[in-house]
Amino acid sequence: MSPGTRKTAGILIIIIPTVIYGGVSILNFLINDPQYMQNPLRQNLFRAGHAHAGVLLILSLVALLYVDEANLSKRWKWVVKTFIPLSAIFLPAAFFFSVLKPDATRPNALINLAYVGVALLVTGLVTLGIGLIQKKPQLET
Repeated sequence: MSPGTRKTAGILIIIIPTVIYGGVSILNFLINDPQYMQNPLRQNLFRAGHAHAGVLLILSLVALLYVDEANLSKRWKWVVKTFIPLSAIFLPAAFFFSVLKPDATRPNALINLAYVGVALLVTGLVTLGIGLIQKKPQLET
């Protein structure tokens, strides 16, 4: 693993406790906030945001294990190392910020950040996949 990739992985691992904190926050809402329990839309989007944050951070770490082995230019490797982790910000942000008001009955315009997150994620994953497929096998000696 290159030093830059290792540094990115370290940063992502340090960020994971924020997802844990988010889970504790949702638990606190469930236990102590009757308004939260009366708003299924908000419950579902907060739950989706939390789940996406965790899964996408772990996916980002997995992608980092492969990116240095991919047949990609430095610039395309940067795309992979940047876009997949950014999707872990944009997708959850869309879910959380679109229903910040406790009485929200529909998501606000910030839900559109999800499309940005999806575009980043797909671009990063497809780029990595192509780079791995194009990698020539090394002959064992």
